[in-house]
Amino acid sequence: MRDVLGGMTRPVLAIALLAAAVGVAAQDFPVDVPGITADPGRPPPVGLLLPEVQQPELVTPLAILDRLVVPGTRLQLEWRPPGGISNAEIASPVVVARGAMPGPVLCLTAGVHGDEINGVEIVRRLSHGIDPTRLSGTVIGVPIVNVFGYSRGSRYLPDRRDLNRSFPGTRQGSIASRIAHGFFQDIVRHCDMLVDFHTGSFARSNLPQVRADLTNPDVIEFSRGFGATVVLHSPGNKGMLRVAATAVGIPAVTFEAGAPTRLEPAEIAQAVAAIERLMVKLEMQEDPNAGIAPPLDVAAIALVAPEPPPIFLDSRWVRANSGGLLISEVSLGQRVLAGQRLGRVIDPLSNVQRYILAPVAGRVIGMAQNQAVLPGYAAFHLGTETSEQQAVSEAAKPHAPEAVAEDSDERPETAKETDGEDFE
Repeated sequence: MRDVLGGMTRPVLAIALLAAAVGVAAQDFPVDVPGITADPGRPPPVGLLLPEVQQPELVTPLAILDRLVVPGTRLQLEWRPPGGISNAEIASPVVVARGAMPGPVLCLTAGVHGDEINGVEIVRRLSHGIDPTRLSGTVIGVPIVNVFGYSRGSRYLPDRRDLNRSFPGTRQGSIASRIAHGFFQDIVRHCDMLVDFHTGSFARSNLPQVRADLTNPDVIEFSRGFGATVVLHSPGNKGMLRVAATAVGIPAVTFEAGAPTRLEPAEIAQAVAAIERLMVKLEMQEDPNAGIAPPLDVAAIALVAPEPPPIFLDSRWVRANSGGLLISEVSLGQRVLAGQRLGRVIDPLSNVQRYILAPVAGRVIGMAQNQAVLPGYAAFHLGTETSEQQAVSEAAKPHAPEAVAEDSDERPETAKETDGEDFE
């Protein structure tokens, strides 16, 4: 020791001994040798803890219709009913936008009734306008489900059946049932949620509105995402696409907008905006208004901020009690008072006119276009506004179900009373 320390002065020697003592005291936890597990009962020092790194969720290609849709891309596919039903028909286009980021699968369908072309344009515009590189999740758009009816300008299939009374369908049933079964298995089963677009039927027009079964909690939550859009409680009829989808755990609603056989830009724009709001609510795409400071003017803020979505629980059709020429005196969306004139029916033979009055206060959510009508014709659809809580409470009360039988082969292209007056 003398030889080793002989050359050190006393201050240097003191510093060396102090450093050695500190080093011994600091090494109070054994350093793990690679490959040797530390004592699980003894926690490591805080300085050795590593921050947890959250791995991003992997987005894989979507397998649908025998194709793979790569994340961040859009692909237009074709769907045909199985069994050679549509060999002579055009195929249904299926536009799949697979997002680059993970998220739900939202399905948008239209043209289940071939003459309701507003929905065809709504789904086309949405499915081709989405940027898949900025999308979280997937959007599957089918603008024309019933290509048979669309190519003929008809609501129905060639066998005069209503496709929207045939879901989920069967393999061995009628043409309608087989088409419904094929579409349900090939497309709908890929969905996490579904919006089916329709219009009024038989020369009637509907205010843009969501129809939903408010007895189903998942459907209630889904219906909240459409922003300032009318929501009407409607349990639906057996065989409807939205009813069949909801029954297998896929929340689904019907979106009504406008009248059949024509394109209506205002109604189309409202529906497109509602779906864009829905996708923001579902966190599938960013809010385009996020980060924009609102105006300081209070009146301007009131104009920009959308009003809460009203929910209509009860609705009724007001019928014409005489035949003649129907002339409306109200417009879609207008609020009316009990006893207010909705329109008049003029008998051109006797030159007698009779007025149609509102039985209750409400809002016009559907109406017939001016035309020749017969006694009993459903002319105006009134909705009674209520709160969401009241709507859900009333919807949960037991009601007598409507008996909906399968259409007969001899059925002409006319509607059934059991289908309701709006014939969704």
